[in-house]
Amino acid sequence: MTATPLEQYRTDGYTIFRDVIDQELIAEASDHVEWLRRHHPEVRPEQLGHTFLRDDPFWIRLISDDRLVDIAELFVGPDIALFASHYISKPPYSGQPVLWHQDGAFWPLEPMEVVTLWLAVDDSAPDNGCVRLIPGSHTMDMAAMRANTEVDNVLGQEIAVDVDEARAVDVVLRPGDVEVHHPNIVHSSNANTSARRRCGLTIRYIPTSTRIVGDEQPYPSAFRLRGEEGVNRYQPVPDYDPRRHFPFRGAGTPAGSAR
Repeated sequence: MTATPLEQYRTDGYTIFRDVIDQELIAEASDHVEWLRRHHPEVRPEQLGHTFLRDDPFWIRLISDDRLVDIAELFVGPDIALFASHYISKPPYSGQPVLWHQDGAFWPLEPMEVVTLWLAVDDSAPDNGCVRLIPGSHTMDMAAMRANTEVDNVLGQEIAVDVDEARAVDVVLRPGDVEVHHPNIVHSSNANTSARRRCGLTIRYIPTSTRIVGDEQPYPSAFRLRGEEGVNRYQPVPDYDPRRHFPFRGAGTPAGSAR
């Protein structure tokens, strides 16, 4: 008998949903990445992160798509907020690796109740640096991190424990697929040495009962998406301005709003 996504998540710390987002919206997301690169030439494409999100109506439209939030609800319940989101776009031949780590080691969340949806914008396979993870490692406690600057990498750090790479699973995805993983799972991705870009959008959803801690309130990418407000303050959804924002289907209309 095939395990359900929730059963696989509980056992292995990750699961995959196929063909979640239609190809027209994926094409817009791909164009959005290139738009961001043109507008932020000083930022490596692997670093297009959450600080840009608060003034980006398309990004908010994408992360609040009901097909994604419905998946998140399976894991965090009906009262849902966005904590953070990040494009990791590895250019051909030069895309940086992400060294072994646990996401939760970086996050100011109390408690650590959060789920990551990794939306494939491009084909993602071993040759262009797909996600690799260690099934079952989500049962580990959160390990310390240590600096690693011997190789250019996205985080500049790695987990401070030995990782048995023989157990690693390559997460092969097509555009529109979604991989879901636990904040404690040990995972990484290799450099992109292929001729193909490898882009994915990470989306970190929390129940609104999880507190985002820190001095900056509201957090730059904190948006309430569904249900009760809970314990956090949230960013207002920005109005679309064609002079400043990425153009997309439904921009400036209720159909193109965040919810």
